[in-house]
Amino acid sequence: MAIYHLSIKIISRGSGKSAVAAAAYRAGETIKNEYDGIMHDYTRKSGIVHTEILLPENAPAEYIDRAVLWNAVEKSERYCTAQLSREIEIALPVELTREQNISLARRFVNENFITAGMCADVCVHDKDGTNPHAHVMLTMRPIEQNGIWGQKSYTVNGKKISTVDWNDRDKADIWRKAWEDYCNAELRANGFDITIDHRSYEKQGIEQLPTIHLGAAASQMEKRGIRTERGDMNRAIEVTNKELRQLRARINHLQKWIADEEINAKPPTLADILDEIMSRQGQSSLTRLKNGAEIFNFLYNNEIFSMDELEKKVSAMHGKIHRITEDMKPVTRRIDTLKEHIYQSEHFKEHRALKRQYDKIYAEYTTARKETGFFAERKAQKALETANSFYESNRTGLALFDAAERYLRDVLQKRYDPNKLPPITKWREELTAKTAEREKLYRDYETLKTETAKVEKIQRSVKEILHSDEPQRMARKSLGMEL
Repeated sequence: MAIYHLSIKIISRGSGKSAVAAAAYRAGETIKNEYDGIMHDYTRKSGIVHTEILLPENAPAEYIDRAVLWNAVEKSERYCTAQLSREIEIALPVELTREQNISLARRFVNENFITAGMCADVCVHDKDGTNPHAHVMLTMRPIEQNGIWGQKSYTVNGKKISTVDWNDRDKADIWRKAWEDYCNAELRANGFDITIDHRSYEKQGIEQLPTIHLGAAASQMEKRGIRTERGDMNRAIEVTNKELRQLRARINHLQKWIADEEINAKPPTLADILDEIMSRQGQSSLTRLKNGAEIFNFLYNNEIFSMDELEKKVSAMHGKIHRITEDMKPVTRRIDTLKEHIYQSEHFKEHRALKRQYDKIYAEYTTARKETGFFAERKAQKALETANSFYESNRTGLALFDAAERYLRDVLQKRYDPNKLPPITKWREELTAKTAEREKLYRDYETLKTETAKVEKIQRSVKEILHSDEPQRMARKSLGMEL
């Protein structure tokens, strides 16, 4: 079924990324980065079903070539911390055909980004038909009428002013809402009675714990039948949501029953209810005694001596299931966040030495590039080959480190120190505390479920009492003795 997913991230040189490498990977091509001389070959990547470059009217025609476009972007940025590209990843509806999804993505990009003056590199991925999605890389600088890259910002009286509104805070919400509208319109146009919503469950008023995003690696493993920690978390969340929905429905049913006019007109006393339980047919005397004692203790411990007080108890139970659900949302989200912090920190710690070794080898190439002469050129070429060979041999470890470092930079921001390990111990201690908090909420849920079962026993007894009186009432009514 169609799902809503739109994520936005920045590809920046400061986090060790390059626009050329990102474009080559997403398109499954070989592109040389003229900025640093590294050749990026991803021709063996599978699952790429469509790629295209979309350009605004004033962009140079040669930018239709992916290598030319992104090398021009790299060349336009001088600083080592430069932001090179904005990437938007969108999930495409599985109900639509591949051609319909490509057309949908193209229309969304054209009408929201190209018309605003951005160049876009669109790559649609779909390995097995179950997870169609598109990667959209967007340029960050405006293009002037003469086809030259413009400035991102300028300064007036010490204040930085952006030349475009692409980085405004409200843009993300506008784009997210737009993708919802485009998808829903396309689904309706093709006869599907399905809608997606860009809002969170909380904003939609849905009392449900949100599942976590699997990510590409975990998603592929799950599809191959390999269980992952993230997949297990989602399965646990789905079970919890089901249990909460069922208990909420049971309590809602009790609220509706207890407000029934027939019960309120002539409610049985609680003594009548206990008497019905103790005299119930088809049960042994021991079972009747046990059930009666159980209900009596529940009523006595909750100070329930009338149907009005029982109504108040059910109302309080309804409020409690709502609070449990609401309290569990931030706890579940924080547990997920802490697990991701720890997961990325472990990769950072494990592959840090490998990254330092690569940086040292690459630094030799950078130094050699600054030298002049025939032998210096050959030395630089040899150093580059050594760096590329080391990178290819250790691609996985280096990629995991880069992802972990980028993640930790975003999390820690000014507190991030590449020479120090992240606060793994602190995060583990908080994870233990949050896990205990979640377990307490589960215990509260179990208590509430037990209370619900006892009120349902009272409900059955009340129905038995009312039902046993039904023949006499109907007889009186037939004789005109009851209005």
